[in-house]
Amino acid sequence: MRQAGQVEPAEQPSGDPVVERRRRIDALTRRGQRVGYLLYLLAAIGFFVGLATGYTSWLVTTIWVCLIAGSVVLAPAIVFAYAVKAADRADRDNDW
Repeated sequence: MRQAGQVEPAEQPSGDPVVERRRRIDALTRRGQRVGYLLYLLAAIGFFVGLATGYTSWLVTTIWVCLIAGSVVLAPAIVFAYAVKAADRADRDNDW
């Protein structure tokens, strides 16, 4: 757990190009997770709107597109986020 005033490894400035690239990947994974979960939220909202008012073809298509696009964006974002965390942990523990 992080203490007040401590800087996490993801926030530490570094001249190492590998660490810099890892930070860029981390930022992309965070954006990807936000977009993926937002698309899932839109699909859920569309589902409940259709449940209450009746499903039209455009609503069903929108729900499907949101679910598929959310899966395409979210799955790699989650995998790469775990990879970045594992690399940070290996650097911190010197466990390569």
